[in-house]
Amino acid sequence: MSQIQREGEVRFGDASVGITEDPGRRSWDQWQEYERNFKRQVFKRIVQQLNRLGWSVEVPQDMIEQYSRSFAEGHRYCRKGDLQGFLDLSGRCIKFEMWQDVANGDNPNGGRYDFDKEKRMPYLLWLEMERTRRRIRDYLCNVFSGYEFRDRKGEGRHAERGPGGLTALEWVEQANRSSGHYDPALGRARINMASNAQSADGGTITHGAPVFAIGYDDRVVVGTAYYNLNNMWWVVTGKYGLLNVHTGAIYLTNPGGLRRKRNDRKRRSRLESELSRAVKAMDFQRAQVIKEILFPTPEPLFMVYHKGHGCYHRSNFCGYTKESVDAGRFTWSEIDEFMPKGAVMEDKLNKIIPVDREAKAA
Repeated sequence: MSQIQREGEVRFGDASVGITEDPGRRSWDQWQEYERNFKRQVFKRIVQQLNRLGWSVEVPQDMIEQYSRSFAEGHRYCRKGDLQGFLDLSGRCIKFEMWQDVANGDNPNGGRYDFDKEKRMPYLLWLEMERTRRRIRDYLCNVFSGYEFRDRKGEGRHAERGPGGLTALEWVEQANRSSGHYDPALGRARINMASNAQSADGGTITHGAPVFAIGYDDRVVVGTAYYNLNNMWWVVTGKYGLLNVHTGAIYLTNPGGLRRKRNDRKRRSRLESELSRAVKAMDFQRAQVIKEILFPTPEPLFMVYHKGHGCYHRSNFCGYTKESVDAGRFTWSEIDEFMPKGAVMEDKLNKIIPVDREAKAA
């Protein structure tokens, strides 16, 4: 059988296969004709292929009742054992998405709305999902002469990194080339501000330099820094290991205490959040225990009110809140370090409020 002349791309997503065509600019009548042909030649062939693979495919009755049969005809509910799917036709795009509800689900609305659907699938269901989308891909690329499969393993920031895919360094190089700020002469984006290359210990980070970095688990790792954009740098930590961190998490020299977890700010933020929750629940005994953990040495505490925003600073001076109970608690030395000209009770932007005064007012 001779091939049908249609041009398009087939791509794999998270437990899905997508088909996209580019018909170009057309008049209204031409577009209507294109949509009819696209549905007849591509969409219905996918339905036929699913039936051959043992899937049950049906027009969604709820869409017929809510909208109309003509609208619902562009969609199909699909099922094969515990594997479910939804086939959707929209303009020049078709997407077949698969999921399961038997294991590892997080979303209360079902596995269809979970992230990382492939990783959550039991192995046998994953095999059936992979078999289905590969059969659809192979069928379409054989039937239509201009269809091409675009493998996400080699496509910039959406490429797959890991065994069978790209190494971390290859991924960084492709991601940089796909950036709109890429400078071919440098092989990366241009560093426009000195602060975007200043490390946490005051040195200047250079593209390709060996560094120490604080990873996503708040522990120090060793790697090689490659510039990304603004003050963000890629740090390659192994053949496939990769971090994307800001300059404040990068050191040129050993910061010491490599076994120590650097989660002081997260700990402080979490404890203050628990303190606020205990006060709101009027569990003052628990609030006192948390306060003693946060501030073991008795000393005056303060809140900082930002006049411009009309809000209080949150914990670690990160974010704002209108509620004083959610405001961050700071010692005088912390405020003195934060404010550019040193701590004063009130300036043009900030007003320092003692926590004891706020408590008495309440």
